[in-house]
Parts: sequence; C-alpha cells; structure tokens
Amino acid sequence: MKNIILLLSGLVLINCSKSGGEKYEVKADLMEVIPEDKASAASVPVPPPLSISEKLLPDENRVNKDVYTPKKTDTISKKIIKNGDMKIQVGDIKKTQNQVNEIIKKNKAYIQKEEFQNTDMDDNLTLIIRVPHKNFDALINSFSDGVGSVLSKNISSNDVTEEYTDVAIKLANKKIYLEKYRDMLKTAATTKDMLEIQENIRELEDEIDVAEGRLRFIDDRVNYSTLNLNLYKEKVRSSATSKIGFGSRFIDSLTEGWNSFVSFLLGMVSLWPLFLLIPIIIILWKKWKSRKKDKN
Repeated sequence: MKNIILLLSGLVLINCSKSGGEKYEVKADLMEVIPEDKASAASVPVPPPLSISEKLLPDENRVNKDVYTPKKTDTISKKIIKNGDMKIQVGDIKKTQNQVNEIIKKNKAYIQKEEFQNTDMDDNLTLIIRVPHKNFDALINSFSDGVGSVLSKNISSNDVTEEYTDVAIKLANKKIYLEKYRDMLKTAATTKDMLEIQENIRELEDEIDVAEGRLRFIDDRVNYSTLNLNLYKEKVRSSATSKIGFGSRFIDSLTEGWNSFVSFLLGMVSLWPLFLLIPIIIILWKKWKSRKKDKN
C-alpha cells in the first residue's frame, strides 16, 4: 500500500513540473513576439506640425539652394556719388548766365532748380545743376576758368558700392521667398494658412518696393552728379567807386525829402475825423463846467 501511495505521489509531482515548464515557455514566447522597433517607437513623442514660415527654412543637413549668395564671379561696378558747391563772383549776372547755359549744354547737363535774389547789397543767382557723372570734372573746370572769380569750391565723393550690393542681395532673396509664398498659396489647405501666407506676401511686396526705390535713387545719384552753383555780384555804393555823380544824388535826396513831406501831409489828412471830434469835445466840456458853476 505504501508503495502505491509513493508511486501516485511521484506521478503527481512529474505532471506539476511539466505544466509549470509549459507556462514558462509560453510566457517566453510572448515576450519574443513583441518587436523592438515598435517598442522604441511607442516611447518617442510625435513632433508638432511646422508653421508656414518654418516650412521655408532650409534643413540643417543640406545647403539652401533657394537663397541667393554672391559668387566670386559676380562683380558690381563702383557706385560713387559726386557732389559739388561753387560760389563765383561775376561782373554781370545776365551775361554770365548766358555763358553758364552754354557750358551746361556742352556737357549735356540740365538745370534742376533756379533761384534769383536782388537786394540792396548784391545780386545772387543760385542754380542746381545735374550733370552726367563722366562730365562732372569737365563742368567744374569750365566754371573755374573764365566765368568769374571763384570765391569757394567744395567737391565731395561718396562710395556707396557696399550699400548698393547689400540692398541688391537682400532684394534678390526677397523675390525668391515671394515666389515660394505664392506657390504655397496655391496649395494652402486651410483658411488660416491662406491668411498667414497672404500677410507674408504683402509684407514682402512692400519691402521689395522700398528696396527697388532705394536702388533707383542710388543709380540716379551715381549716373548724374549734382552741382550747386552760386553766381554773386556785389553792388558797390561808396562815393569813391560809384558811377553816380554828386548832382544826381543831390536831386535824388530832394526828391526823397519831398516824397516824405507829401507822405506826412497825407497822413495828417487821413486823421480828419479826429480833428472834428476835438472841437466838439471842448465845447461839451465847457458847457458841463458852466452848469456846474451855476449849481454851486
């Protein structure tokens, strides 16, 4: 009997060990079924979508071929602005002006502004002249020789090549981004994206207009130099150098004295209402005074 019981106990233990091993093997098989890629992917967060402006930015791992950068073969000619100021004393303004006009025509220049002042001390003719850059020096030399006595001359040159190049490169890049925004506008999926793209397009168009205007202004100042020319004639009134004789000036003094006397008489006549009121006021004052005495 004891042998039978021991045999049954051994069979039970063997079955239990087999069932436990099968369970362990099943668990191991389940662990092997889960792939490593899916496990690591589940732990990595999903990045948020890019904004409209971020889509235009270049990747860090590639060269941005859309942005214009100057090459070694790109050369921009020197941009130099020349300006000048001259003051010349002359003997006859009208005669000198005709001579100046001939010089201006010869150098293919033109007068931008003309201003004339006539005072008791002098005559002044101021001209703002625009002349082609290559004829600027010849124009200055023509005015310096034979027109009159040069009282002052100031010539300046300003190199704006660096500014012009900087504005031109930025303008090219803005035009590239403008085309990219216009292409994105055609494929915009939401109203928010469309409004954001349209606002960026508007800002870029305004900046492009300003840059193009700046380049046109620089080109105009470079192609045509500016000269401020002042023709000056002093009026000499001293007795030693004046051509007016003593008799003429004596008659002028008598005339001026007579005119002053006439002006004084006319001024007195203009006060006739006051002369009428003065007698009336005196009469009324006397009557009032006499009445006051009678009462006393």
